[in-house]
Amino acid sequence: MGVNIIVEKCVGCRVCVKVCPVAALEMVDKKAVCLDTCTLCGICVDACKFDAIEMPEREVAVEINPDDYRGVWVFVQPDHGKIHHVSLELVGEGRKLADALETTLSCMILSDSADLFTDDLKTYDIDSVYIVDHPVLKDYRTQPFVESAAALIRAHRPEIVLIGATSTGRDFAGGLATALKTGLTADCTGLDIEVETRSLLQTRPAFGGNIMATIKSSNHRPQMATVRPKVFPMPLQKPESNPEIHRLEIDLSDDNPKTCLIEWIPIEEGVALADADIIVSGGRGMGKPENMTMLLELADLLGGALGASRAVVDAGWVEYSHQVGQTGRTVRPRIYIACGISGAVQHLAGMKTSDVIIAINRDKDAPIFDVATYGYVGDALEIVPKVIVELKKQLAK
Repeated sequence: MGVNIIVEKCVGCRVCVKVCPVAALEMVDKKAVCLDTCTLCGICVDACKFDAIEMPEREVAVEINPDDYRGVWVFVQPDHGKIHHVSLELVGEGRKLADALETTLSCMILSDSADLFTDDLKTYDIDSVYIVDHPVLKDYRTQPFVESAAALIRAHRPEIVLIGATSTGRDFAGGLATALKTGLTADCTGLDIEVETRSLLQTRPAFGGNIMATIKSSNHRPQMATVRPKVFPMPLQKPESNPEIHRLEIDLSDDNPKTCLIEWIPIEEGVALADADIIVSGGRGMGKPENMTMLLELADLLGGALGASRAVVDAGWVEYSHQVGQTGRTVRPRIYIACGISGAVQHLAGMKTSDVIIAINRDKDAPIFDVATYGYVGDALEIVPKVIVELKKQLAK
């Protein structure tokens, strides 16, 4: 929607057409007409001497009182009948944030069988569970999930909402933030609290991972953030916390769905990268794509998964699903073996929280050695085959 042209006052002088910086005005039958490219900059309004142009009425921003909002919420993402591990990771981090604010930690469940997830949540340190249970919520779709979550949040007013940065979570979070007219910080790698203002400090990589930016949403509530899987550890379980259960009944119509799930086709790729306890990753130092097969063999022998640096994926050596790093998967295995990977900051952002990091690189000054638990200066093309031979001997025994 552009500026409003008052046809009765327009004399066809063309001044507005000349001053418009984006060519969003033209003359039709000697009258000015506004095009869809109008940016509402207002230059034409000031230039018109006949008051023939006016700005449209803008929606008045609703004043938000942060004191009206209390509590930390975690969105519980379904994962084929169970809770996605990123939701449980956020439960652990959400507990820390709630304690810092001296408030409650709650989970939000949107499902057609919410009780299945409620039982699992009782083994974690949670105060409340908020539920919308409806047949329309059987499978994730943006519209009904956003509508349900927005209704819950408007009714109970949490000050912080945390969502896993999965493909589902990213879609859901963007739609929900838009519906609530609030801010959203995506792909956070750190969360903290500014206690005096009750502001959520949301840290994420910026400018290609070269700096870490800390973002606050001081003037809007709830404060929303998405966090990648494996950024935070799984929380410890505790005896049944017996959280309070709150249900909201809302009318969700499915008469004219904008989207529907036709079929779910899982990717058959062995051990999933995000869930692997052991990951063997390769970088440009592996020389050529054929050499990645030895890393896959090593990963199979260890019962792990194959990873890769962005350079290897961009070169077409392996598929994107194997990429570890800021623009790939964030992983947290027990053992991460980096072969021929120099250790660019973008790659380190996705794996440096691994329990044990073993690095093999010919360059003794490679950044990967700064985070490695064990480092071997040498050629991975010579070392890995020897490791494979020795592993096969041990497995044969």
